[in-house]
Amino acid sequence: MPSSSDNNPEILPTIDDLLRAKGIRALHSGVRSLKKHLAEIDDPIVTSNPAGHEDAAPGIPRAHFLSRLEQIERTKTLPRARYYLDRLRRSLVEVQTRRMNDINLNRWKEYDTILTDSLWLLDRRDGSGGHSSWYWGNFVPQIPHQLMLRYTKSGEWVLDAFAGSGTTLLEARRLGRNCIGIELQASVAKKVLAGLKSSHTGFSTTVAALEVGDSRTLDVHNALNKAGTEGVQLVILHPPYHDIIRFSKDRRDLSNTRSAEDFAIQFGKVVDNVTPVLDGGRTLAVVIGDKYEKGEWKPLGFMVMNEVLKRSYKLKSIVIKNFEETTGKRSQKELWRFRALAGGFYVFKHEYIFIFQKS
Repeated sequence: MPSSSDNNPEILPTIDDLLRAKGIRALHSGVRSLKKHLAEIDDPIVTSNPAGHEDAAPGIPRAHFLSRLEQIERTKTLPRARYYLDRLRRSLVEVQTRRMNDINLNRWKEYDTILTDSLWLLDRRDGSGGHSSWYWGNFVPQIPHQLMLRYTKSGEWVLDAFAGSGTTLLEARRLGRNCIGIELQASVAKKVLAGLKSSHTGFSTTVAALEVGDSRTLDVHNALNKAGTEGVQLVILHPPYHDIIRFSKDRRDLSNTRSAEDFAIQFGKVVDNVTPVLDGGRTLAVVIGDKYEKGEWKPLGFMVMNEVLKRSYKLKSIVIKNFEETTGKRSQKELWRFRALAGGFYVFKHEYIFIFQKS
């Protein structure tokens, strides 16, 4: 099959000719001709090959390009049609990104897999790319996936201070990000490192390092220096949800704290320890759910949110993520429904993702 550059018409000169059209009918006629030509080629990518634009955006999927031509064809006035044409032209020759990610805002409609709503309904946990469910209470890979796409660029650094089964480490490698994890349990860390070695998914040039220790006291600066960096651009914190799952008998484990209030205080110490290595203006994300305790709803999410806000952060967003089943409730749906009806409460079906920006 010929390449895109062999198949496609001279896109930029064609668009320039359309921009010089004297009337809306002539412009619409030119758009229809271009659509017809593109419909006859087999290549799914439309490229512009603009001379003198070495940093131009990559080719546009033909479906998106045709959709934008159809938008132009529906316009009623020449100024509006020229406005859309000029935007289309700029999307071919200019890449417009922000400091925090690689999203090209001139092509924003093409990022239809990146979530922007505050309600995330995920059907199931992603099991591809080396992810598995051997760890009780493990992370949903789609969460760090979305966070890294929104709040990091390729090659930047992510810190996960509650690494667990290594979900963030694996997902960072898949996306071309470097990642440092901290895990309290040496046995869990050993299994994660073995999994990272055996997994060949993603970018082999990225760093995926794991430190064993307490996230409240571990020398994070030293850990980053060993990995080859002085700071990170995203911190992800997915702590235990207090004592809902007791992950170990270690007294340092946050799942063994005496109360929800003490849990929040100890979580604040983790934030204090990781904040100095997070670049200013960058993102800290906390993923957590609430709990019931002696018939009372304990708002762990908002308790830890307030702990973060006591520090040098501002709240950017709160995302609600669903979950339909947990390991503990999978075989007890009817029992939990009865308890809810009898006790006047509601069964948890959500958790929070708090997005903070460091001042």
